[in-house]
Amino acid sequence: MNVANTQIQMRKGILEYCVLHIISRGEVYTSDLIEELTQAELIVVEGTLYPLLNRLKSAVLVEYRWVESESGPPRKYYSITAEGKKFLLTLEETWQSLVQSTHLITQTPSETTTDPSSQESNSPDEKE
Repeated sequence: MNVANTQIQMRKGILEYCVLHIISRGEVYTSDLIEELTQAELIVVEGTLYPLLNRLKSAVLVEYRWVESESGPPRKYYSITAEGKKFLLTLEETWQSLVQSTHLITQTPSETTTDPSSQESNSPDEKE
């Protein structure tokens, strides 16, 4: 099993949530989205983002508008829709639940599952 593949799948699993969260802070240009995701080490290639943005747009969770640019072609700016805000709230609840569940599992000391045959008795009634 390749750990890098698992890490990529973990990142992909939270990418939609993070993209919606970034867009929910205000209108955002695609390259700014890519920059923030890259800095957070959640995205490595741009090709991952464009299909996701198209799916979000098709689901009416985000919308975009074209803005003329002084230094080239028009730019597409994304914003979150009312439906997208509701969707994001649900994802935030799910995220918090996952964090708590993961924390419970990963922070549980291994000593809690002990072998009963390895336990010593401290009972004064027992004689050796």
